[in-house]
Amino acid sequence: MPFDYSLDFDSTDFREQPELYRVGRGEQGVLLVEPYKSEILPHWRFKTPDIAKESSEKIYEMFLDYEKKDDFVGMDMARKFLQMGYTRSRRYANYKGGKKYDEEGDVKERQIDSEKAESAAIFEEKWKLAREDEDYLSRKKEHQKKYG
Repeated sequence: MPFDYSLDFDSTDFREQPELYRVGRGEQGVLLVEPYKSEILPHWRFKTPDIAKESSEKIYEMFLDYEKKDDFVGMDMARKFLQMGYTRSRRYANYKGGKKYDEEGDVKERQIDSEKAESAAIFEEKWKLAREDEDYLSRKKEHQKKYG
C-alpha cells in the first residue's frame, strides 16, 4: 500500500496511532511522521565521512532501541533516515552542490566527490543492516498485513 499523504501530519502522533502509518516505498514520509522525525532528524548528517559515521551509528542505534521497544514505525523511520543518508550523500557525491539538473533542466555531468562517496558508503552499510534485519522484516510484513 502506498504512503498516505492525505493524513493530518501536524496533529497525528504515529507512536500513539501506529495503525495510521503506511510503509510506502523507499523514503516516503520520512520528513512527515512524528514524533520520529523530530527524534531522528537532529542526528542525520553526512557532510564528511566522520560525521556520516557518527550519524549513521546513532540512527542505527535508534533503530535497535525502537526494536527493543516493539516500535515498528520507529524502526521503519530509522531505516528511512539511513536510506536517505545514503541517497543524499550519493547525490552530493555525483553532483557538485547536490544539484543534478542545470538551469535548463538538463542533467549535469557527474563530478565525483570521493569524500561524499565515502559518506554514502558508510550510510549504505547501516541501511543494509536495518533493511535486512530479520525482526524488522517480520514486523514489516505483520504491519502491512494488519494495516495495509
